[in-house]
Amino acid sequence: MLVNTKYLFDEYKNKCILGFNIFGYEDAYAIIKAAEDTNNPVILMTNRIAIEHMPIPVIAGMLIPMAESSKAHVSVHLDHAEKLETLLLAMDNGYTSVMFDGSRLPYEENVSRTCRVVEYARKRNVSVEAEIGSIGYSDDNSACSRPSDSRYTDADEAKRFYEATQVDALAVAVGTLHRMTTQSAVLNFDLLKEIREKVDVPLVIHGASGVRDEDLVKLAKTGVRKINIGTSIRMTFGESIRSTIEKDPKIFDRIEMFKPAMEAVYHEAVRKFRLID
Repeated sequence: MLVNTKYLFDEYKNKCILGFNIFGYEDAYAIIKAAEDTNNPVILMTNRIAIEHMPIPVIAGMLIPMAESSKAHVSVHLDHAEKLETLLLAMDNGYTSVMFDGSRLPYEENVSRTCRVVEYARKRNVSVEAEIGSIGYSDDNSACSRPSDSRYTDADEAKRFYEATQVDALAVAVGTLHRMTTQSAVLNFDLLKEIREKVDVPLVIHGASGVRDEDLVKLAKTGVRKINIGTSIRMTFGESIRSTIEKDPKIFDRIEMFKPAMEAVYHEAVRKFRLID
């Protein structure tokens, strides 16, 4: 069933919801099936790379019917959008959730632009996520270095931001990085606790592929409501394709290569769901 993310927060109180970055039919199918088989809701997310490869009207035309026909509650979410026209295009094509990422903007501009997105989204019953602090990208995948565009969330600033914007979810920076290929993130749980105590809004952790399994469990148990996973799923898919080609260098049928990759993604998604249950 297609729903928005706020519905998931309201319907599944005190539960952490997993969001997975989607790059095509194959991983979308595998992740929806994993959600159904584990009786979990799920958020299908498309990021900038995905919508540059497959335009929003095209990928929406695929994901929306898949969500509508699913036995699970499924939200379709645009991740890390910075332009209003991109956000509006997603809303107009059926996305039920969007993230405006103004984390690199000055605080006041982040607030004003986020408020504008919220105004448009409310008219369309679309959920809005925003970011305060800045969750960077890993340039050194062997260690949890923090590039210059990363900035930990300030709890008081997060409180002011939420009160000014009334977003449905707030992404915070407490030690993760995007695109980490090893589980080496060092999380600041004390900071997370401080933010949770001051901000009465569902909190989101991005870059969770770099989070150790035991810390993922801890995040789910300490009140985080949405956890984003992307790189680990992409790695699982890619490693399966590589293995298939190495076993049979003459293989050329993409469907033959995709079937084991879909199975591998399904099992990885099931594993993640069971960690946070």
